[in-house]
Amino acid sequence: MFDTMTLTKIIGGLCGTFLVFLLGSWAAQTVYGTGEAGHGEHEQAYTVAIPDKAPAADAAAPADAGPSFEEVFASADATAGEAVFRNCRTCHKLEDGANATGPSLYGVVGRQVDTEAGYTYSGALEAVFDVWTPEHLNTFLTNPKAAAPGTKMSFAGLSKVQDRANLIAYLATNPGGS
Repeated sequence: MFDTMTLTKIIGGLCGTFLVFLLGSWAAQTVYGTGEAGHGEHEQAYTVAIPDKAPAADAAAPADAGPSFEEVFASADATAGEAVFRNCRTCHKLEDGANATGPSLYGVVGRQVDTEAGYTYSGALEAVFDVWTPEHLNTFLTNPKAAAPGTKMSFAGLSKVQDRANLIAYLATNPGGS
């Protein structure tokens, strides 16, 4: 197929290319690197002050944010909630006792918190909630890490109240849901 000289040129070309990339990486680390100690080695150049409170002009914003969860949940669409559940399917199952990365959501609406058999909970949920009511689920699904600090759930949350209401309505249609 190839004679010895052609094969030697191909291997030499590959080794030369690898050497160029290796030297380029070393040069970039030398020029742009932060040293062996990592990011803590240098003093921060500047800081940006973030106020603890929102400006007074935004104080009226929550009242203008729209209808309450209870109003939206009263007209929630379980079929639309099934589409929202696709976000949850990666970690949760709807079959009874079928735990995955997260616990089974079979009959979750109305169920006691941290009670799914065969799933090991962090204990963070019990400190905040007792039963998965629609209101508790809404609070949790808005921002799980803020609602129950220390929870194992890494999902960022659902920002739209309509999506949360539809999802909870869908979960309530499963056997055991109320």
